[in-house]
Amino acid sequence: MVEAGRDYYRILDVPRDAPKSQIKKHYKKLSRVYHPDKNPDDKEASAKFMELADAYNVLSDDEKRPIYDRYGEEGLEQHKSGNGGHHQNPFDIFSHFFGGGHHGHAQERKGPNMQVVLEVSLEDLYNGANIEVDISKQAVCDHCHGSGARRSEDIVTCPVCSGRGVTLARIQIAPGMVQQIQQTCDKCGGKGKTIKTPCPVCAGKKVRRANEQYSIDIDKGMSDGATVVLDQEGDEYPDTIPGDIIFVVSTLPHAVFERRGQALYTKQHITLTEALTGFEKTLKHLDGSTVTLARQGVTQYGFVQTIKGQGMPLHENPTEHGDLFVEYNVVFPTHIDPEFVELLRQGAHYAPASFVHQEL
Repeated sequence: MVEAGRDYYRILDVPRDAPKSQIKKHYKKLSRVYHPDKNPDDKEASAKFMELADAYNVLSDDEKRPIYDRYGEEGLEQHKSGNGGHHQNPFDIFSHFFGGGHHGHAQERKGPNMQVVLEVSLEDLYNGANIEVDISKQAVCDHCHGSGARRSEDIVTCPVCSGRGVTLARIQIAPGMVQQIQQTCDKCGGKGKTIKTPCPVCAGKKVRRANEQYSIDIDKGMSDGATVVLDQEGDEYPDTIPGDIIFVVSTLPHAVFERRGQALYTKQHITLTEALTGFEKTLKHLDGSTVTLARQGVTQYGFVQTIKGQGMPLHENPTEHGDLFVEYNVVFPTHIDPEFVELLRQGAHYAPASFVHQEL
């Protein structure tokens, strides 16, 4: 790239190979920070806001960006002058994303929220994670910035209502009596403007379908049904504040553990010999660590062992954990040698009653 003029990539704090979704995300984030309404009488913030709009206007445009990448800002200016280019108003770009007029005063109208089910593994809820999510949503057209026109000069005053947005109609209500009524202009829909040549990207619809990547932070111990809210990242509409995206956590089934609040439950199979004589074995936990399971003597079928502090981390205090409950199921043999059965019977016959009662 010819080093001529401002570095739009540095202004938006994105790499040179940044996709449109990243460029849009950084513009939306930074433009809110430097908006003149949030920084009254701050000339530096105002200048930064203007630069952000210029950078986004170029880097989000499929025609302008390659020219800028090759020839820089000076080359882009030459291209604009040769094609009769028009400078995009920075407040127009901002308002298409966040609503409001040229001075950035936000309107009350806000788009609907989006609710998205976020399927999360039990491991991620135990350890914490960062999940990349691809969301399909409605976005303001990057080419026309929501105007619906090919260029700004293609937006012209409505020839029917002369820009008033309304027309007058005369209705005869009786012989010799005529009433004049005001009605919304059919040509422009009450906007006072019409589009001479529609945007070639969105066909004048002002919006299009787009996919956007989001990174969602999953905290340790977050509960099933918990929500993560991304402010003003919902479907976009021109001159309307976007709604929120609300991610609802849904825990995926686990092969070993079941979560109940802050407790973990698991079922472990033991042999008849282990049930009668005791055992020591290991269980792989959700973080990869090893939990030792040990019993001495007889373990009854369905016995539940409590292991303190090996359950889920507490969301409010991840250093503390709930308990782990292990239910033991005895796997009985499918066949026993008759001689062994006879020995068991003889042992039960000669053993003291108290001993036999304990063993049974």
